[in-house]
Amino acid sequence: MTAAAPRTNITGAHLLAAALQRHGVREVFGQSIPSALFLAAPDYGIRQIGYRTENAGAAMADAYARVSSKVAVVAAQNGPAATLLVPGLGEALKASIPVVAIVQDVHRKFTDKNAFQELDHFALFGGVSKWVRRVSDPGRLNDYVDMAFAAAASGRCGPAVLLVPVDVLDEHPQFDPEAPRRQANLGHFPLDRSAADPARVQEAAALLAQAKAPIVIAGGGIHSSQAWAELEALQSLGLPVATTVMGKGSVDETHPLSVGVVGYFMAPRSRSSHLRELVTEADVVLLVGNRTNQNGTDSWSLYPESASYIQIDIDGAEIGRNYEALRLAGDAKLTLAALVEAMKAQESAGLDARRGALEARIAAGKEAHRKELTELVDMQAAPLRPERLMADIDAVLTPEMLAVADASYASIWIANFLTARRAGQRFLTPRGLAGLGWGLPFAIGAKTARPEAPVICVTGDGGFGHVWAELETARRMKTPIVVVVLNNQVLGYQKHAELSLFGAHTDVCHFEAVDHAAIARACGCEGVRVDAPDDFAPALAAALKHDGVTVIDAITDPRAYPPITSFMGKDALEA
Repeated sequence: MTAAAPRTNITGAHLLAAALQRHGVREVFGQSIPSALFLAAPDYGIRQIGYRTENAGAAMADAYARVSSKVAVVAAQNGPAATLLVPGLGEALKASIPVVAIVQDVHRKFTDKNAFQELDHFALFGGVSKWVRRVSDPGRLNDYVDMAFAAAASGRCGPAVLLVPVDVLDEHPQFDPEAPRRQANLGHFPLDRSAADPARVQEAAALLAQAKAPIVIAGGGIHSSQAWAELEALQSLGLPVATTVMGKGSVDETHPLSVGVVGYFMAPRSRSSHLRELVTEADVVLLVGNRTNQNGTDSWSLYPESASYIQIDIDGAEIGRNYEALRLAGDAKLTLAALVEAMKAQESAGLDARRGALEARIAAGKEAHRKELTELVDMQAAPLRPERLMADIDAVLTPEMLAVADASYASIWIANFLTARRAGQRFLTPRGLAGLGWGLPFAIGAKTARPEAPVICVTGDGGFGHVWAELETARRMKTPIVVVVLNNQVLGYQKHAELSLFGAHTDVCHFEAVDHAAIARACGCEGVRVDAPDDFAPALAAALKHDGVTVIDAITDPRAYPPITSFMGKDALEA
């Protein structure tokens, strides 16, 4: 008769915490549940970042992963708390960000008995994650944690959900002392790098070398792959580089061959409006980590139909999705490095000969934007113009700072009017699903990942209204950030889109006046209200020096809208 495996004093909660520690986890975004996990976690060097709402917690984890290049972990209770993770995990899935969600489930004995807050979590998370599993045996916690991290960080990154019944965390598992112990650390990404087929890399190099008007359009995959140096090396060969919003910061935007952000906001006032033809007239387009989504392609009207396409992506299913392309399936960093070497072996006389004229054309386009902006925007206007606020932020922005934005107009303002001055500089925007309310929790997650970096968050009053409570989180968790609220008392994008499409707007676009600075002070933070243009820069400077959370409530013009191409020529917007 075989002897039973010995029982230990270690519970499932300790096993789970130890497994997280093994994967390099030092912070878990949670709200006390699973309680057994959070009570054990300090013994393993793991602290809890206590959010107020689960949707904000998922957003914090997303931003943490983007900045740290580590798989982030968020935890929640079963039932209603779990449902609030869905929007954040949906954003992470669409934006290819690795997050492991640990969701407490009901006791195994109570499954399918209508236990308190029991829910079909498999159905709930099926559409917003790469992987969902439930642990039924505490002795297999290590196996399942490893599977979750591998699923989140391998291939095209995304969320993985681990369901852990509450009794699994309390149980004392039995162990086979002869069994091997897991030692892998899977808590970083990219987890596995692979380069594209060398023959196709050579083909791509020849195509680019022979092109008369090539362009590179880099997406968020550059940041996920940390492929900044390789993209810079490709640019140095004479190729102009544009980016999507998520790709902003992939290259130094002050480089003479940097085009800036291209997409659906290239109307007058846009930094890249005078450079649109560099995209529309390109004969070869290299897409890197770029989903070719609706906004990034201006509803698929920006990229030229007649061009030849080369696409580098870790996800083979993305290659050719919207533009048939030469397939370079692989990690951006390794594949770009191989492409650079292949390009160096090509005859580059054409690229060299055109470089001077191309740099002059880009410089002229940027200068035309600067001149146009002075003609179209009154920087001394009150209520304040967002362009003025962005200019003041840009004046103090350094490559070490983290610029964060909420969805809607806030993302467009920072993508279009702030400057990346170093390849790898980070501008965090929720562009996967672009849900409102992401700005403040993104800022908290980013600051948690990089505590030494100043963080400036730009949000509208509509988005900020979703997450006011997280000001207390930022204060309690000691994550000093600067939050700039563009307070125009209106859901700007909603109103202007409706005016553009219908010539009228629905009746709930306008808000009553709210003093966001007073809300900040009520939460124990600094709060400053700014309604004169010359007062913003001093307020921003003081906020950056303050060792705490500051909200600058900037009273902005409700008629101001970013340079969105679909708004061009719509008289209703001027009413």
